[in-house]
Formats: sequence, C-alpha cells, structure tokens
Amino acid sequence: MHYGPAVRRRKLGAELRTLRDGAGLTSGQAARLVGWHQSKVSRIETARSGVTPADVRLLLDAYRVEDPGRRELLVALAGDGDDGGSRWWNAYRALLSPAYRDFICLEAQANRMRTMETSVVPGLFQTPDYARAVTRSAVRDVPDRQIDELVDVRLARQDVLRADPPPELSVVVDEAVLRRPVGGPSVMERQLERLVESAELPHVRLQVVPFATGEHIGLTGPFVVFSFPAIADLDVVVLDHLTHSVYLERKEDLKAYVDAFTSLQSHALSPEDSLDFIAGIRHGA
Repeated sequence: MHYGPAVRRRKLGAELRTLRDGAGLTSGQAARLVGWHQSKVSRIETARSGVTPADVRLLLDAYRVEDPGRRELLVALAGDGDDGGSRWWNAYRALLSPAYRDFICLEAQANRMRTMETSVVPGLFQTPDYARAVTRSAVRDVPDRQIDELVDVRLARQDVLRADPPPELSVVVDEAVLRRPVGGPSVMERQLERLVESAELPHVRLQVVPFATGEHIGLTGPFVVFSFPAIADLDVVVLDHLTHSVYLERKEDLKAYVDAFTSLQSHALSPEDSLDFIAGIRHGA
C-alpha cells in the first residue's frame, strides 16, 4: 500500500528506464547526453529522488520519444515541478494534499476508469448541491469558503468527461447510492437526473447492483482502477477519500480489483435496465 507521490515516482522511473533501454543507452550515456552525472539518472530510475517535468522532457528528447500522448503522460507524472502551475488544480495547492493532487493528475490522464461506489454518487457525476452536502458531512468545523473550494475542485474534475477524446468510464453503484437522500429530496431528485444524463454519454457505462443481489464483493468498499494509453505498467488501483487517496500498485492487487470489478458487472443490472431502475426510484418505486 502506497501513497500517490511514491507510486508516481516508481512508475515514472521504471518507464524511463524502459525507454532508455529501448534507445540502447546505458545510464552513463544517457547522463552525458543531458549533461548530468550518471548517479542522477540512476536515482530517478530507482525512485530514490524526484524529477521535474523539465528533467523528464530532457530524458524523453534523449531517448527520441516523440509520441505526444506518451510524453504528456510522463511529464504529468513528474508532478508539480517547475511548470505545475499550468494545471488547474495547483490553484488549490494549499487546500489539497499531494496525494489528492496526484489522484486528479492521474484522473486527467487516464484513458479508462473502472469505478465501484457503495455509498455516494461518484464524484465525476455529482451535482454542485449534492457535492456540497457530501463534503459538508465529511469535513466538519471548517469555514464555508473552504467547503466551496473543495466543491469547486470536485466539479472541475468533471471536465475529463468532456475531454477529446474522453476516457472510457465504467461505473458500478450499489442501490444504496441511489436511495440515500443526500441533501434532501430536491437535491437527490436533481442528482438522479444528472446520473441518468451522465449514463447516456457514449463513453460511460453505468450499472446498478440492486439490494436483491444480496452480498457482493463491492461491499468491502469503493475503489477506482485507472488505466493509461500505451503504458500498461502505470495501471493503479486507488481507494479514494475526500482529501487523499491510497494507491495499490502490485500486480496481484491490480488483478484482484479488476477481477472484482468484472464480477460486479456480471451481478449488476445491464446499463439499459439500470437506467430503468433509476427512473423507478425517481418516480417513487
């Protein structure tokens, strides 16, 4: 079990080493190409030291990596660095933990997400009023301004749904998510309407696990599996909390959670039946 920065450094270092090997370079040769000492390349590859976005670009140039998508992802994994201010979430640096910023960064770069929720509507689908009610219940004794900023962050994250191209998003929710009256009846009515609108997007697959299913593996807690284009080793499971995230990166963990998600999909209603199920709840069924 790790937190975001450590996972990010390890995965970035491993990928940079793979690219160096692919370019036919030793660490010493790579260091000379970019004007560094060999030990700096080694420390980056073994995640013993951090690396700035500018450093990553130098290495990618040395390794002749030209694919824009791969370059963008690897630069993003370098974190805030010298040009992190260009990313919208850095306006909230004082509010968000490094792990939560990492979560947002990875969410913005993923080309596939698999999400299981047992208690609340996934953040990418939340309305402002619903998000505010959830945030207020989880973060007590803080000024309203801070609550507003946390809600702003959650809503800004939803821009990934309108990316070009957008990520493939598969979501399984427990029936409890739909029936818990967060924020009151009117807030919940609008939230269920938004959930349907989101589910009708061509890149979104939403399924509901009804109470009638009984016990299921998702009851152990919510999770997200992020996958990335071209670099399978970057796939990671994230246990998302309000202001921080726990990362699971071992292959055994990844397989266990992917298998769990596949099992949940097989026990859930189909996407079409799920929309009908949500409609029934909206109309008092």
